[in-house]
Amino acid sequence: MASVKGRLLLVVAVIALLGTLAPTAVAAAEPTFGTPTATSKFDVGIDFNQPFHADGALSRAELLLTFADAIGPSVVEVPLTATNGETLSYKLETAGQRHLIPNTAIKARWRIFPASDPEHGVLGPELRTVYADDRFDWKTVSGDLVRVHWYEGSDGFAAKALKLGEDEVRDTSKLLGVTETEPVDFFVYANHDDFYGALGPGAHENVAGTAFANIRTLLGLIPPGDIDDPLVAVRIPHEFVHLVFDTASSNPYHFPPRWLNEGLAVYQSEGYGSDDRGAVEQAARAGTLIPLDGLTGEFPNGEDFFLAYSESVGAVDYMIRTHGADALVKLIRSYAQGRTDDEAFTAALGVDMTAFGQAWFNEVKAKAPTRYGPQPAPPGPVPAAWGGVAGGAGAAAVPGETSKAPPAVGATAAADPVAVPNGTSDRSSGVLILAVVAIIAIVAIAFLVARRRRRPTDPAG
Repeated sequence: MASVKGRLLLVVAVIALLGTLAPTAVAAAEPTFGTPTATSKFDVGIDFNQPFHADGALSRAELLLTFADAIGPSVVEVPLTATNGETLSYKLETAGQRHLIPNTAIKARWRIFPASDPEHGVLGPELRTVYADDRFDWKTVSGDLVRVHWYEGSDGFAAKALKLGEDEVRDTSKLLGVTETEPVDFFVYANHDDFYGALGPGAHENVAGTAFANIRTLLGLIPPGDIDDPLVAVRIPHEFVHLVFDTASSNPYHFPPRWLNEGLAVYQSEGYGSDDRGAVEQAARAGTLIPLDGLTGEFPNGEDFFLAYSESVGAVDYMIRTHGADALVKLIRSYAQGRTDDEAFTAALGVDMTAFGQAWFNEVKAKAPTRYGPQPAPPGPVPAAWGGVAGGAGAAAVPGETSKAPPAVGATAAADPVAVPNGTSDRSSGVLILAVVAIIAIVAIAFLVARRRRRPTDPAG
């Protein structure tokens, strides 16, 4: 008995020892990570590298990239060219159509899956990097919220740009009732080629400044000698209005109408001037004024590009004159609650966006514009038997004529008999059809009975 007990105790001790060793073995099998790195060259790409060590083979590797304010990462599967104890690498292309706006912040994190457990990945350390325009040696001057970056021009040039930006952030924040806390980076480019190189392919040819609210960044074209140009005193504040507008209206569902955003920016930076008034009045007389419903997204190219801005500030001016500045602020702020355009306009102005646009059209005495795009199909021919409905209840169809509409859904023959070409009613036609069916049924039954009587009783037959 003592010997049996001793053996049992030995077995229990071994099991306990194995239990303490098992977690250590699993932990040792997990891959370990070194310090990740990211190096970039503007308009070429970003190289991500992750040193690691794994005791066993890997099933696969992934790189998780989160851009700016995205709600989640983009997952890139990376080919396993590295072996144990080496470095995983991936190049994010940023040239051509894959262009990335400078000052875009990126969070990167590697995830590798051991071959022994291919369903559960092990996450490496998080890396934060900012994609920079490294073509120039930037200088920086900072205020309370605005940071101006420039590479040509004097310190006075940068100081004036900074003051214009700081003043507009303060004024528009006060108007919309928001408080800005995150800094805004303003990159000033000295010539056309440098500026459009930063914007990338597809940039609008008439743009001289652009706001990217999701990365709190502004890009502007201001040659050093133009800092005292009156247009610059308009261009810089205009772009800063967009940043504050986004703070007041940002939501995860959709953008407010672009004409509302641009209209406020023009109204705040320069007002509803004579040039814009003249453009709106001319287009109203010519019947070429664009409905506001057509300016909710990207603005058109060509001459209509400038007309779109004139209409935008004209509509904002009309809104303030007829509904008050408080209604404008309420409208913009309501988008932060995720409302649709019509919900936001109805709550703030009492009418939906289309009705507001029509009211503004009426005020400027605009001719109805030509409607382009898909149109309703013209009505086709209608059977003459449907003519009774077109002429009123019980009206008979005239042979050769077509009616304007089919009979109402749910109408019954008893309530409104529809005439047919031979003059008989639907009821008579129904009786005739029933009689024919009955005759066919009788003939079929008689045939079956006769055939059954002639069938032999012998199964073999």
